[in-house]
Amino acid sequence: MNSEIVDRLRAAGCVFAEDEAALIVEAARDATVETMVEAMVEAMVERRVAGAPLEYVVGWASFCGLRIGVDPGVFVPRRRTEFLVAEALKATAPGAVVVDLGCGSGALGAAVAARREVSLYAADVEPAAVRCARRNVTPYGGTVYQGDWFDALPVELRGRIDVLLANVPYVPTDEIRLLPAEARLYEPHVTLDGGADGLANLRRVVAGAVDWLTPGGHVYVEMSDRQAPLAQDVMVAAGLGAEVVTDDDLGANVVHGIKPGAGRAAGTRAG
Repeated sequence: MNSEIVDRLRAAGCVFAEDEAALIVEAARDATVETMVEAMVEAMVERRVAGAPLEYVVGWASFCGLRIGVDPGVFVPRRRTEFLVAEALKATAPGAVVVDLGCGSGALGAAVAARREVSLYAADVEPAAVRCARRNVTPYGGTVYQGDWFDALPVELRGRIDVLLANVPYVPTDEIRLLPAEARLYEPHVTLDGGADGLANLRRVVAGAVDWLTPGGHVYVEMSDRQAPLAQDVMVAAGLGAEVVTDDDLGANVVHGIKPGAGRAAGTRAG
């Protein structure tokens, strides 16, 4: 059965057809009784051949060594975003208050909480994302809220957040049409669209971070090569210290903002 699946996936343009076939068969066996595996595999292969993202087909994404549950209609965490987690861990001390804002599947918060003992909160405006994130962060003691950016959070967190993770949508509206079909056709545009210059969501998050971070608190966002220095300027204009850090291997840029003042001691370096 696997060789036929590989041939169909390869014909559909799947570069890693062998790996994808193995994951589909594994997912089918996990999801149903043995007598129904073949039918389940066929349904999953049909969805993948039609263009559905592999993560939606098998129900999870690999992220920072974790299996993050991902439902259709929820943003799929990208491998390059693992760099944001690695950078955030450098500033995350045990006991820190960590917020994954605009959390999608909750992958960022779960990845940090899997490596540090923290108080974890997450929020997203999309009901599908909130349901998905709850499955991923609850095992780490996290709580997920539904609402628009900081409006979703309990007021008692204002001024107490040590580490704010915000993988904001940053694709300029006119450039969404240039994205790969898996993102453009399957992921909600609200999870991709950053407004005319891609920085509209960033500006809102930075404006709120000034009030919601504790003195010495950190905010981390991901940006493109072109946008990263502009995002740094937005943070500086809001009164945050800011730097751009880059991982050339992953093609990732993280903009790191720090609220002035004395904060918690940093955690150990990621690794």
